[in-house]
Amino acid sequence: MNRIIPLILAVALFMEQMDSTVIATSLPAIAKDLHVGPITLKLALTAYMVALAIFIPISGWMADKYGAKKIFRFAIGVFVVGSICCAVSSSVFEFVLSRFLQGMGGAMMTPVGRLVLLRTTKRSELVSAMALLTIPGLVGPLTGPPIGGFITTYFSWHWIFLINVPIGIIGIWLSTIFLPEIETTNPPPMDGKGFVLSGIAASGVVFGVSVVSLPALPPAIGIASTIIGFICGFLYMRHAARHPAPILDFRIFQNATFRAASVGGTVFRISTGAIPFLMPLMLQIGFGLNPFQSGMITFAGAIGAITTKFMAKRVFAATGFRSTLIGAGGVGAFTTLANSFFTPETPYPLIMVFLVTAGFARSFFFTGSNALSYSDIEDSQASQATSMASVLQQISLALGVAFAASILEVSSMMSGTHLQLADFHIAFTIVALVSLFAIVPIIRMDGNAGAAVSGHRGKVSQPAE
Repeated sequence: MNRIIPLILAVALFMEQMDSTVIATSLPAIAKDLHVGPITLKLALTAYMVALAIFIPISGWMADKYGAKKIFRFAIGVFVVGSICCAVSSSVFEFVLSRFLQGMGGAMMTPVGRLVLLRTTKRSELVSAMALLTIPGLVGPLTGPPIGGFITTYFSWHWIFLINVPIGIIGIWLSTIFLPEIETTNPPPMDGKGFVLSGIAASGVVFGVSVVSLPALPPAIGIASTIIGFICGFLYMRHAARHPAPILDFRIFQNATFRAASVGGTVFRISTGAIPFLMPLMLQIGFGLNPFQSGMITFAGAIGAITTKFMAKRVFAATGFRSTLIGAGGVGAFTTLANSFFTPETPYPLIMVFLVTAGFARSFFFTGSNALSYSDIEDSQASQATSMASVLQQISLALGVAFAASILEVSSMMSGTHLQLADFHIAFTIVALVSLFAIVPIIRMDGNAGAAVSGHRGKVSQPAE
């Protein structure tokens, strides 16, 4: 396998994934400089996710039309320009618009990066390649809080955005030299109506669930946005069923392995989206730690995620996708549940052991589900598959944060107090139970599903009835 290609893609995706969380620990400092409250500035986080939801569906068509390599470099450039705009913003309006611009670049970076990998990697080497590509998605959100806390504490919050400039320039340079030219496929004309409907649907749901519990906006705005999103989603599905080349083709779910891996991955990613939100808050509010201290503890999860890179291919070859994903999903749910028993008296090394194990399990699950998703996908379906997978990823992560925030709010309202440690324990318990449902579609798969990718040739296990 040519390791340089997934490593180049991984560096760019790490920049995008880390940026999505590095801002979280810096919100109070940014809000102070922009003369607004930290809660109000969470609109900047929402603006980023809305941009992702709108522009991810069109990324596959653009890659097919203009070339995946060219669009990938363009996406990095847009992201870097957005980062510079964030750093020089002098008002909350400018900052929110700059984050939206960043999101436009990030929307094209992730799915097009996966598309480049899929079209330049043999199916037999896909697990190893996905193991490299999955690391930034897991390590980025974990390294973001300590890096953001350190830069904001000892330098200035502006540098959490300016640091993207040299990384982005290096990424564009490496992409130009090492990424192969991928032949364009002359796709049909863009589905304009589908782009509008899918954009309103995805952004409406993401915006609605993100702001429904935000004190800065009336709850009715979040509810109305979510309802509009669902209505447009229904209209889009009717439109897609009649259109010969829809912007997002739901017929891709006729592929059984893609369907099982996507459904399982989406449910599991909801819990994964909740954890980076819950854990730093619990350590700061419930344990009394500062942002940098809590970030250093949560960074332990990155260690577990990285270790999977060295053994993923051998493990999947030995046990297959089905058995490994069931095991990883179960361990992931157990380690999430363990968080509900942590107290300030719990030894920090013990907490970090559980976080390392959790990172290990989540990395195995996502490496496996990502590779399994594309195991039976033809090259002609690659752009649709990567676009659909990226849309599901962003919506599920947004739902995870909104779900966790809603649990905390309801729990604190029922107790009649401000957020306490018990509220976080309840949230972790519910999130752990939800994550268990991720293994349901996996259990129903054949034991040798995706064998051409995993290399597993064990005894065939019949799917559960």
